[in-house]
Amino acid sequence: MTGKRILMIVGDFAEDYETMVPFQTLLAVGHTVHAACPGKKAGDSVATAIHDFEGQQTYSEKRGHNFALNATFADIDAARYDALVIPGGRAPEYLRLDATVIAAVRHFFDAGKPVAAVCHGAQVLAAAKVLEGRTCSAYPACRPEVELAGGTYADIAIDAAVTDGNLVTAPAWPAHPAWLSQFLAVLGTSISHGASAKAA
Repeated sequence: MTGKRILMIVGDFAEDYETMVPFQTLLAVGHTVHAACPGKKAGDSVATAIHDFEGQQTYSEKRGHNFALNATFADIDAARYDALVIPGGRAPEYLRLDATVIAAVRHFFDAGKPVAAVCHGAQVLAAAKVLEGRTCSAYPACRPEVELAGGTYADIAIDAAVTDGNLVTAPAWPAHPAWLSQFLAVLGTSISHGASAKAA
């Protein structure tokens, strides 16, 4: 397998797990991941938020880790990347207002490149107007945005994910095993566990 070059667009108060876990997982299997944030450069950090499900009507939010960026957003050329990841959390609600973010997202769809979005990441997809005719999962509160953007909302379990062509989406971080597995498949990543040792 040849490792892919993957762009991850993040911002302050992106969800902690939805940022850290895909970033580290994709690196661990041999891909190159550049995490970048508008207005920030490599070496800067974004604050993350921890969203948890504790029995209230919606998720709770707590301060998470600082996540170090390893790329400068102003230097990003989307054409040089093979795939895109958009974490959820609070960041998508304002990242979708950035014209350069929207242009980058549209590039990946226009070029048919793999895209993975989780939770509120669908807000960016809706703003980029790339959901027309597509099936997309997201945090349930984002359902109206998916549907208003012409997409079909995938009403799936919180630990499930859905693939529609080059787009892999999931409702929240409990879906990481399914979401990342499906994204790796779309990327063409092959993981071998090797043969088990025979008993002597």
